[in-house]
Amino acid sequence: MATKPVSYFSVEAVLVAIVGLLLLGSLYMMGAATENSAQFDRIYSILVLVNIVGLVILLVLLGINFQRLRRQYKERVIGSRMTVRLIAIFVLLALIPVSIVFYFSLQFLHRSIDSWFDVRVEQALNDSLSLSRIALDSRMRNMVSQTEAMASNLTDASEAEAALRLNDLRDESNSTELMLMASSGRIIASSNIDPIIIVPNKPTAVMLSQMRSNGSYFSLDAVDDLGLHVRVLLEVPSGNAITGPRIFQSLFPISERVSQLTDSVQDAYAQYERLVYLREPLKFSFTLTLSLVLLLTILVAAWAAFLSARRLVYPIQVLATGTRAVASGNYDQRLPLPGNNDEMGFLVQSFNDMTRRIGLAQSDAKHSQQQAESQRAYLEAVLRRLSSGVLTLSRDLVLRTVNDAACDILEIKLDAYIGCSLNEIRSDNPKLGIFLDSVDDRLEQGKAEWVEEVIRFNSHGRQVLMCRGATLPGVGDMGAGHVIVFDDFTTLIRAQRDAAWGEVARRLAHEIKNPLTPIQLSAERMRHRYLPMLKGEEGDLLDRSTNTIVQQVEVMKEMVKAFSEYARAPRLETVPLDINRLIGEALDLYGSDNISFSADLADGLPKIEADRGRIRQLLNNLIKNAIEAPHSSGQPRITIMTRLIRGHVTNLVEMDVIDNGDGFPDDIIGELFEPYVTTKPKGTGLGLAIVKKIVEEHGGIVRAQNLSAGGAAVMIRFPALAGDTPKPSDKAGIIEETTEQFEA
Repeated sequence: MATKPVSYFSVEAVLVAIVGLLLLGSLYMMGAATENSAQFDRIYSILVLVNIVGLVILLVLLGINFQRLRRQYKERVIGSRMTVRLIAIFVLLALIPVSIVFYFSLQFLHRSIDSWFDVRVEQALNDSLSLSRIALDSRMRNMVSQTEAMASNLTDASEAEAALRLNDLRDESNSTELMLMASSGRIIASSNIDPIIIVPNKPTAVMLSQMRSNGSYFSLDAVDDLGLHVRVLLEVPSGNAITGPRIFQSLFPISERVSQLTDSVQDAYAQYERLVYLREPLKFSFTLTLSLVLLLTILVAAWAAFLSARRLVYPIQVLATGTRAVASGNYDQRLPLPGNNDEMGFLVQSFNDMTRRIGLAQSDAKHSQQQAESQRAYLEAVLRRLSSGVLTLSRDLVLRTVNDAACDILEIKLDAYIGCSLNEIRSDNPKLGIFLDSVDDRLEQGKAEWVEEVIRFNSHGRQVLMCRGATLPGVGDMGAGHVIVFDDFTTLIRAQRDAAWGEVARRLAHEIKNPLTPIQLSAERMRHRYLPMLKGEEGDLLDRSTNTIVQQVEVMKEMVKAFSEYARAPRLETVPLDINRLIGEALDLYGSDNISFSADLADGLPKIEADRGRIRQLLNNLIKNAIEAPHSSGQPRITIMTRLIRGHVTNLVEMDVIDNGDGFPDDIIGELFEPYVTTKPKGTGLGLAIVKKIVEEHGGIVRAQNLSAGGAAVMIRFPALAGDTPKPSDKAGIIEETTEQFEA
């Protein structure tokens, strides 16, 4: 049933639209981030990840659509091939122009980025930075000279005089702070332009170490919140040899304008260096951004192809769905009318009118059906008195009803299992395994109706059941389910087969056997009369021809005799029979120096109820067939084995006839027991067919197979005589095996 993909496809369209908008927004932000290095480093990777996640979502959605389209294409769903063609056209139309734009845009961007990094611009920035450094260095040296002059005035000053001299020297110079301290780091005196500042700005240990190493120290430092200052450190000789030289520090301010210009040049140069460093990443980022745009365009085009294809093929699918519904008998199906009033809309409207009229006619039929349902109770009473077994099951294979005939045929009181599942019935009654397994297999196939022949063993031996099943519709408060009807055709099949082969034998005797004697006599008369009259080649020709006619007539007589033997209705005289003793008697008749016989007979086997002559005929056919089997190498060797098989219903006696020949051909092994199937040049093809007939007359089963070690085996199982208990011994050969395992 095709349903209009409004809800699912609307949700999918909204999701794709949201993802597409997010991707476009993130792509725009990626382009903006490439213009700002700080923003580029901070969010570009996140934006790329967001785009990749969005593209993965699109790929997943497209993958789901492609998988659905692939399944529909394999199932030959209407419109699937049109959808494939539309998708190919959409993707091709989108891919060609976008690929051309992608290629030229990529080339343009790479060349533009390369043009940003001109050698003259880089040289100008380097020259500006060098010029600013030279100017600043010149000024700093002037400040160093000025500091040296001030330091010479403090050479012979005592600690008391140092504070006064520092104030005078600071007033005369442009410094903001002067400080004199001992070599131990103790501050002797200081003077600051700001009287509020009491504690001077002391140099660090690294500065003092550089001063002692170089004799002086000067550098551009940032002093607290006062801005950039030039710091100068010098050693001042002391008149006291014990305290050693003193350290003089001066701080000169740098004007704000000079500081701004210096920072501007430094920032410009750092920005340029950063751009040089980001040159290749920028190329990669633009390439990645354009690639994501290309991929996004292709994916959106593919998804748009799915959208367009669904909208185009939807009316066709709806019409096909309605046609199938009508074909299946559903006349209540109403097709949704397309939004546009075109030829397709007119066709859908006509279809709805047709189904509505048919539905009115069907409603009358349903009314009659409701009247028939009122007689359901009456029919159930009739079913319980049918000779056929009837079982009804729910949809989950729970037994609903069973009639008396089913209990009699299966020899199980199934009334007690109403409401139980088939698995529960099988676990309590293993002898129903074959029957229930066949029912399970057929129900799993889901066919509305089915027929199957089931062969099983009951207390009387081999039983043939003809089973028929059908699906039941739900009626009233009773849900849908299944009905199984089966009959015991064992006797009927045997009688039909005997009657059919009897008729064939009668026709064969009338049509073939009667003319054979006149043909043979005429050939012999012709030979005796004309052979003395003919000499040379003509006499030889007559002799060979008449001999051939006589020989072939004899062959045809033997074939008709064998076929009549196969078709003859059985008149069994069954007696309790020891199969081991009968095998021994048969092997005594086949003593030969060229053939090796061996018997592996299980002791204590129960007897079987069989016709001695028919079983002897079966053994002769099997042994003769084994002797005449093709042997490529080695002496013919035949082994006959017997053993006891314990079954769920009855015990079985198995007899195996094994030879060491070339085995049965694979192409006919499934038809070995059919009449006229043989691989021997002079065989009639009735030996194994007669064997199967005799086995089935005695309620047994037969199977043939090739052995992996070479040779072939024919295995036969007869029901053991009821009440005859096996006597276990060391060679009892008792095994546990089900009939279905044997037939497998």
